Amino acid sequence: MNAWRRYWVAFSTLVIKEVLRFSRIWVQTILPPAITTTLYFIIFGNLIGERIGPMDGYGYKEFIVPGLILMAVIANSYANTVSSFFQAKYQRHIEELLISPVPDWIILAGYVVGGVARGLAVGAVVTGVSLFFADVGVVHPWLTLLVVVLTSVLFALGGLINAVFARNFDDISVIPTFVLTPLTYLGGVFYSIDMLPHFWQRVSLANPVLYMINAFRYGILGVSDIELGVALALILGFIGVLGAAALWLLRKGVGIKS
Repeated sequence: MNAWRRYWVAFSTLVIKEVLRFSRIWVQTILPPAITTTLYFIIFGNLIGERIGPMDGYGYKEFIVPGLILMAVIANSYANTVSSFFQAKYQRHIEELLISPVPDWIILAGYVVGGVARGLAVGAVVTGVSLFFADVGVVHPWLTLLVVVLTSVLFALGGLINAVFARNFDDISVIPTFVLTPLTYLGGVFYSIDMLPHFWQRVSLANPVLYMINAFRYGILGVSDIELGVALALILGFIGVLGAAALWLLRKGVGIKS
């Protein structure tokens, strides 16, 4: 068996394992985001949205659809990788993978693609739920797909890095609770930053999630508070930095090798 065939077997095995891992417990991984999205539409879309009125030329329910989809993708891409990798580290079978004749970048790619698979699966379910509440088309389909995949890759990488440094199960919930959730809710999911005072608009520009949500909103609705080129450059830049960091951590065995 040549090297590339061996790499493909290792990569595909990791991806299949990750997909089976979250699909077997779909009641815990796929169903909750659908229920949460339904509640968001009932509370924000129907009750609050009627008082807010149109936003950027769209009804409020249509305006929040891209943000709700990407919020679910972000949370689940991150959660899948952080929980799976930490579990492998905790049970010590990640060591067997690291000493196998498989490059670290294959291991990294396998876990990241597994996280992306869950993120996109949940995103598809949330999109289906959204169509029951809002009539939304996709203005730029290829851009929409590009943004959602890149964002999913980015947060899957972040989840793996969190798992590398985590020492117990409590540590894997710190970043989602105290970092991801605030950044997401303040990232323009439920509002346009044009509604904010000038000072808070400037502060919001420091939130990287704002750029991702607006790029995704531009792909679906054709409107954005952020320059598209800047948003894509930022996403790609973060992927480069986190990807290099994750690969370095795996090669050094930080938090893994005793």
